[in-house]
Amino acid sequence: MKTVGPPTVIDAHRPLEEVDIRISGPAALTAPALGHLRALGATAHPSPPGGTDAAARSGPAHFAATGPGADGITAHTAWADVLPAADAADEATVQAAAGMMHVHGRRDGTPRGLAVDYAATCASVLTVQGLLTALLSRARGGSGATDIATGADRAALLTLSQYLAAANAPEAEAVAPAPGGPPFTAACGTRFELEALEPAPWARFWRELGAPEQAVRAGWPAFQFRYATACAPLPEDLHRTANAATWTRIREAATASGAEVCALYALAERAAEAVPPAAPWTLAPFTGEAAPPCASPALPGAGALPLAGLTVLEAGRRIQAPLAAHLLGLLGADVVRIEPPGGDPLRGMPPCTSGVSARWLALNRGKRAVEIDVKSPAGRAELRELASGADVFLHNWAPGRAEQWGLGPDRLASVNPRLVYAYTSGWAGRLAGAPMGTDFMVQARTGVGEAARPVDEPPAPSLMTLIDVLGGLVGTEAVLAGLLLRERTGRGVRVESSLLGAAETLTAPALRRAAAGRDPRRPAGFRRPLQTADGWVAPADDAARAAGAEPARLRGMATDQAVVALRAAGRSATAVTTDLGRLPEDPRLHGAFTRDVHGSLVAPSPWRFA
Repeated sequence: MKTVGPPTVIDAHRPLEEVDIRISGPAALTAPALGHLRALGATAHPSPPGGTDAAARSGPAHFAATGPGADGITAHTAWADVLPAADAADEATVQAAAGMMHVHGRRDGTPRGLAVDYAATCASVLTVQGLLTALLSRARGGSGATDIATGADRAALLTLSQYLAAANAPEAEAVAPAPGGPPFTAACGTRFELEALEPAPWARFWRELGAPEQAVRAGWPAFQFRYATACAPLPEDLHRTANAATWTRIREAATASGAEVCALYALAERAAEAVPPAAPWTLAPFTGEAAPPCASPALPGAGALPLAGLTVLEAGRRIQAPLAAHLLGLLGADVVRIEPPGGDPLRGMPPCTSGVSARWLALNRGKRAVEIDVKSPAGRAELRELASGADVFLHNWAPGRAEQWGLGPDRLASVNPRLVYAYTSGWAGRLAGAPMGTDFMVQARTGVGEAARPVDEPPAPSLMTLIDVLGGLVGTEAVLAGLLLRERTGRGVRVESSLLGAAETLTAPALRRAAAGRDPRRPAGFRRPLQTADGWVAPADDAARAAGAEPARLRGMATDQAVVALRAAGRSATAVTTDLGRLPEDPRLHGAFTRDVHGSLVAPSPWRFA
């Protein structure tokens, strides 16, 4: 193994400067990666879109890097890397087979496809992560994997890992899943999202509007657990109460109660706002006397995982930051989770496996935990001491909280000038007057609620945590870029990613359509599966119109027969997964899942390295 010495300090804010990457494959699998790679400084050369080459339309996507430290590094992104190719031919069939249509459709009571290319977008971000990881490994003196493979199916299973773990736990959900949920509709027709993280603001909001007390009390558990179950069977009295109130009165009730509301923005409104930045994150090397050049630790030995020897401190809550740190752990980092005295209360969130929350394990297995009261001077001093020997500090505290506690980037850089300080925020301070930076509020404010559904469905944010999960993936990408930039500059780096950046990555195609004056939404019935005698079948997007022309014939067939019949007619299709508890035994995914030491289900790794 080569010795890694002090790097040459350069004036760079983009770690892929001087790197060339040639890209080919379907736009759905390449476009998000293309934008992110360019924002990182790479010179990207995409093949012309479309054409007669079948691979250019159906994949896989190929990425080949050249330049200083990059020669020979390649990545491949397929629709199917775990699933059989016949069952994962495009976005629609991946969503169907992996269970995404089922989870997104829980609010409606039937499977529904997301009208955005969610699996492909997540796979594209995972591809960039893989390329950054290979470059970082090489920069640290490693001689390991230089070929990275991922798939939209792997990405889909990763995004569903919490739902999969819960569905395969021996306990039941705290709130039985059933159709229903926000958004609410005011008397004037304004559709809006409501956010309340505690029961008191929730109750005050509805009492301000005169909702029946029984409905207020009965509605809180379903509303609270909607992040976990992707549905919220709320009492109809709450919807009726909202329907009877003006939008002005609803906003007044939110202000008085401490809850927050946000009207659903149309994509055209969002497109008319300021042009979003080229990247969903910012990278800024620390400067000044407190940050002299320094080298990163070399990889500990041959065959080590790419981030082996690096330490990540994570002070995360809910999904975004914990998922980002989880992925860094899968790449070999030692992740130390900062938890409050008494431990993370979400460890006991039902359903549990061997006494530990299955959902919590999906995001936090393998991490070490240290209990620290960061609200106390002694606790903050303890965290600063831990940060002095870490490579990454990652958090998603409320805006300004880190600085209030003396744990902001400049303060921690003074004790560790080589630190990558990563903040996974809600809005990155970019949107004036923005509501609380939580998943469903971000979906509402950025037009995701409209983009996720075709024109014949009313706009509604998905109750699947689309933006929290994609925000976690983007956060991992930002940290890896920060670590690689540290190799180039010799200095620690301040990194910030956001849920807003994740939403902009996901809605970019729809916003481009809106900006061009075209209808930004997908047509009626887009990615809506077809009913069979015993289930549902999903045709690929390019086969949907022909397959949907004979619904009565398909309703008379068993699902397996319908799939065979559609394929015999030259139309790609697959069965829609409607029970996540049976997915590990599904022949299409035989052997893809494992169990951890607690017996909780583990989704396959999002990458393969060779």
